[in-house]
Amino acid sequence: MRVLVIGGTGFIGPHVVTALRARGHDVGVFHRGTRDAALPAGVASLIGDRRRIAEHRDALAAWAPEVVVDLILSSGRQAEALMAAFRGVARRVVAASSMDVYRACGVLHGLEAGGLEPVPLTETSALRTGAVYPPASIKMLQSVFAWLDDDYDKIPAERAVRGDPALPGTVLRLPMVYGPGDPLHRFFALLKRMDDGRPAILYADDFARWRGSKGYVENVGQAIALAASDERAAGRVYNVAEPETRTELEWAERVAEATGWRGRLVTLPRERTPAHLLLPGNAAQHWMASSRRIRDEIGYREGVPFDEGLRRTIHWERAHPPATIDPRQFDYAAEDQALAS
Repeated sequence: MRVLVIGGTGFIGPHVVTALRARGHDVGVFHRGTRDAALPAGVASLIGDRRRIAEHRDALAAWAPEVVVDLILSSGRQAEALMAAFRGVARRVVAASSMDVYRACGVLHGLEAGGLEPVPLTETSALRTGAVYPPASIKMLQSVFAWLDDDYDKIPAERAVRGDPALPGTVLRLPMVYGPGDPLHRFFALLKRMDDGRPAILYADDFARWRGSKGYVENVGQAIALAASDERAAGRVYNVAEPETRTELEWAERVAEATGWRGRLVTLPRERTPAHLLLPGNAAQHWMASSRRIRDEIGYREGVPFDEGLRRTIHWERAHPPATIDPRQFDYAAEDQALAS
């Protein structure tokens, strides 16, 4: 097939492109041309701004994609523009969404009234009733993910993609994605403490027990490519997540094992944990999801084993620390005092 990928030069995109090419598809990438991203041989480069996708409709239609994969869909407005641009051109759209659509995310962030949401989350679990990120948080996220618009919300985006009878849509709800190139550097704080020779690493007891679904970036890319390749995915919604959802303490144990760090992992009552180590929200609400549907319906399996993905992530993180490090997040004196008391 001819598959057009929007957002194919970012964190996840190159893995989607590579997986599509491995399946024999003719692939094009629609991007702004601002990243120093070398596309694989044989991949077409189409330059333009997805925020003004209507202006590029003729050029994109001339390339004649059969399937369009949008990895950077941000809002309902963008989704409506996407569907309008490819209605009558493509036969299917595949959109990357997020597990932040679930009500559980709102409960976790203290934005939803009522009790805890049951887990594991499935594709039929309750969705949020309100916004998940206030404007100040969106501005912060935009400094990392330039593709986010001011109206970021995946729920109306999903609704637009799935609600067009003339252009079937597939939605993939992604977990917290880690791996080489991770713009959020999810493992940096833990690795820095280990590499700094800290004798102990502290966790608030509620966060130590918290479970949230994650996925290694190359495996997530393979899941998206599989959904784009399999016609059975038309009209479906899929969670993408690793089959085992570890607690944050269990993640730290696996990183310690992989690095050979011999210190102690210590959990403290929340009230005795240094303030810079506390995360806001209700940690009693886990954010773990079942990915059984995508495994049963279209045969998704991880191609990169867990230990190998973790090894690659650690190697990359050590070689590419964040450009800016907030020293307040590494207040070792406060941590030593809490440990001593």
